Amino acid sequence: MNYTLIVLLIYAVLMLGATVLLTKKEGNVEKFCVVNRNIGWGISALSIAATWIWAPALFTSTENAYTKGFAGLFWFLVPNVICLMLFIPFAKKIRREMPDGITLSGYMYEKYQSESVKNVYLFQLGALSVLSTGVQLLAGSKILSMLTDIPFTAMTVIMAVVAFSYSQFSGIKASILTDSVQMIFMLAASICFAAFGIKNGGGVETLLTGLGGLTEDAGCLFSGRGWEIFLDFGLPTTIGLLSGPFGDQCFWQRAFCMEKGKIGRAFFVGAILFGIVPLSMGILGFIGAGMKYVAVDAGVINFELIRELFPTWAVMPFLFMIVSGLLSTIDSNLCAASSLTTDIFKKVTIKKTKIAMILLLILGIMVANIPGLSVTHLFLMYGTLRAATLLPTILTLKGAGMTPQGIVVGIISALIVGMPIFAYGNIIGIAAYKTAGSLTTVILSGMVALAISRKVGCQHE
Repeated sequence: MNYTLIVLLIYAVLMLGATVLLTKKEGNVEKFCVVNRNIGWGISALSIAATWIWAPALFTSTENAYTKGFAGLFWFLVPNVICLMLFIPFAKKIRREMPDGITLSGYMYEKYQSESVKNVYLFQLGALSVLSTGVQLLAGSKILSMLTDIPFTAMTVIMAVVAFSYSQFSGIKASILTDSVQMIFMLAASICFAAFGIKNGGGVETLLTGLGGLTEDAGCLFSGRGWEIFLDFGLPTTIGLLSGPFGDQCFWQRAFCMEKGKIGRAFFVGAILFGIVPLSMGILGFIGAGMKYVAVDAGVINFELIRELFPTWAVMPFLFMIVSGLLSTIDSNLCAASSLTTDIFKKVTIKKTKIAMILLLILGIMVANIPGLSVTHLFLMYGTLRAATLLPTILTLKGAGMTPQGIVVGIISALIVGMPIFAYGNIIGIAAYKTAGSLTTVILSGMVALAISRKVGCQHE
């Protein structure tokens, strides 16, 4: 049997085994979505970190370090860590205001008593889950199908089935438990790969040489090349990432799951733990650039370097780390999708939550199989999608006086105007359009929401 299939089989057996042995099959919808709202901060921190380790954290970090040097890794790593920390006061606030809540869309409905507000948030949160699942399947299946000779489409289905197998057993509890196991392994593996990569790749001197990337001129944030990287990648990435947790039901769901007084500690520690993995993967990218390695596919440069610098057996723990990182996000998306059913149906059953999981996987598989899609482009696209609800969510949690009409029109305006600008810039590769699209999406949603809210408020006076 191919060793890649062995890794997948071991992963599936471990995750399903841990779920069956340490949790019980859940039949209560609320517990399926938020357990007993008393998960500890330690296991929550590991789960938050694992959920945030999606395809870009594992692949884009290495690719950026390899091609764009220190500036490329910096503008990916730092916003990724900071966004989880900025999320803390808002996670605390939503839990105080809605202690029995389950979803962000449910919170927005309670605040505005508007089906339209709830539905526009359901669209954004649902679409994000689909695109996020698609990019995980795309990245993982790209490598696994290459190693096993199993067709790409078939591999996306296999990965989806593995994630569903344990997620449907006990819902969010299974997700948090398996996330923790996966994160401990990813931390150990990534640190070892970075350390031995330096040792086997030419030492610290090679690492320092690689800080400039392949072109050797991106080692400084504020050089000419550094500014170019900031405008082309850094700014749109930062905007998308800072809005990341705010537009992702996975993180609101965890805020509703854990002990109320431990939310801040869990997200802070989770952010630090997360940062270790892309930093370690980035070090591999610097090594590759420093040793002038010519990549066959820069998008999977870390995998190529593992095969180049390490013994053959090292591919197995690397693949286990990749599978863990990708499927931890997929299983979190599955639980997020199941929780959204509480806002869709008046009477929710466990069967409906599991149907939502299956539907999400079907749509994710379809996205992953769209010809010509790349992990980085898809990552930037759904980062902009999340940005559409950033300011309306923050303003609501801050107590700004807004109306349902303002919220809905603001978000729709941002999606209609900002997203196409960004998409056009992404397709033709012009940084100015990507930046303009990201900024337009964020600013327009908040400005329009406030403007219309004030106009409606004046008319009612």
